[in-house]
Amino acid sequence: MPFITVKILEGKTKEQKREFIKRVTEAAGETMGIPADKVFIFFEDLTPDNYGKHGQLYADMES
Repeated sequence: MPFITVKILEGKTKEQKREFIKRVTEAAGETMGIPADKVFIFFEDLTPDNYGKHGQLYADMES
């Protein structure tokens, strides 16, 4: 039973997350040979203040 955590910058819609969950569940089921009800997917929405890239706080890079 896989537990899949997706860390993503906030702002994705519920519909985008629904579609992502659908496709990843299908892919996990097909490649691992497990039923869809055994696949768990968790989103961790990151704010720009809680993410860094290239040695900088992401919020500082947006301006």
